[in-house]
Amino acid sequence: MTMVLRALVGVAGLLGVLIASLMWMAPEEAAAQLGVAATGPLGLASIRADMGGFFGAGGAFALAASFKGSGSLLLAPVVLVGLALAGRLVAVAVNGFVSEMGPPMVIEVVLCLVFAAGWRLLPR
Repeated sequence: MTMVLRALVGVAGLLGVLIASLMWMAPEEAAAQLGVAATGPLGLASIRADMGGFFGAGGAFALAASFKGSGSLLLAPVVLVGLALAGRLVAVAVNGFVSEMGPPMVIEVVLCLVFAAGWRLLPR
């Protein structure tokens, strides 16, 4: 069970780092996949810094947790993804739900569950 959990956390971490890399190298294209568009240099910098930093930090902590087998390193990804999900729920409450919002929310719920399970079950 521990090895499966570490593998899931590692795959999620690797995907986070890859998404961060895309945000840094091709911010307009990567952000467009998430429904975001830059309106100039500040927008491009914000995508690279904010979105790239979000995915990079979560991915790096998840990868480190996977390699070290340390659940304590998963607190940061749990908080990051949990806050992202909270933001989506606020968006649904304020703007209403559209079908495009569903898949990212499902992914965030699954990631929260995987990271929380790792935090709880892996040695600290």
